[in-house]
Amino acid sequence: MGGIEKIAAAIGAELLARLPWQNKKQREGVALLIATALQVRSVNLNELAAALPRAAERLDMRYQWISRVLGNDLIEVDEVMAPFAREVLAGAAAGGRTIVAMIDQSKVNDAHQMIMVSLRVGERALPLAWRMKKTQGAIGFATQKEALEAVVALMPEGARVTLMGDRFYGAPALIDWCREQGWGWRLRCKQDLLVFDRNGGETTLKDCFARGEHMLTDVELTEKRARTNIAMLHEEGHPEPWIIALSDPSTTWRALDYGLRWGIEAMFSDYKTRGFNLEDSQIERTDRLDRLVMILSLALYWAVSTGMWDAMENKTPAEKKKRQRGAKTSRAV
Repeated sequence: MGGIEKIAAAIGAELLARLPWQNKKQREGVALLIATALQVRSVNLNELAAALPRAAERLDMRYQWISRVLGNDLIEVDEVMAPFAREVLAGAAAGGRTIVAMIDQSKVNDAHQMIMVSLRVGERALPLAWRMKKTQGAIGFATQKEALEAVVALMPEGARVTLMGDRFYGAPALIDWCREQGWGWRLRCKQDLLVFDRNGGETTLKDCFARGEHMLTDVELTEKRARTNIAMLHEEGHPEPWIIALSDPSTTWRALDYGLRWGIEAMFSDYKTRGFNLEDSQIERTDRLDRLVMILSLALYWAVSTGMWDAMENKTPAEKKKRQRGAKTSRAV
């Protein structure tokens, strides 16, 4: 049994423990794809097919097997992810700690965008739920809400949650949604948003900042009149100020909490340029891309839980020299 097959067997055992209802063939297929992706560090289907340890000798047959797994409608993405997400959320909420959730949009390829909700873990993030959409523009609030409500169903009872998010088109709707759920929020706002004070005065966030009004209490955003607090700060070296809508009273320190959302950027890098190169998948079908992201998400869970990702991303100087010597020897052979 080779290295990929050993990892696949271990991952398969974890899937069995968490998903005992899943069809054995589906489970084994998912486990083998996760293990192969971890080994190859790529989602190029030809590279995955070349490394896939299956009896079929022809590359095109292994390629077709991968396509069948990714196109299997019986593999429900949310159902497969649920036990893993519940486990990390329960750990994050232990001891009454506040869960830091993050929402952001990312380009998957020239035709698809993805809205992702993730959990901050240490300095990075783990995926909880996402929605894939064939579009080249911003994904609207209806799809954001769908992904968020999938996460609500996974939350431990009584958990305290704060949502971090970038400058979404639907910021007022997102604020109202957080309020309905009892979640806190730290959401970056666009400077040109209308803001109304308690006396009915109308201005923009940009004008407030220019006048030195950097801490706003219980104001209403846009014609939707989403109630929130606002904190604004402009740190040296940044091209523009942070304008942060907060559920709590406005302070500079609370506005700086928004920096926690950069964990999701590190996670997107794991999917893309620093990890699996998701944009190179060349997959056009939305459902197959959705399951491919599921494969990569479970790979991240496995890598983080075993320390594999840290070992690959942060090699010691001795390990780097050993790898360089090995590469030179290989080229000389």
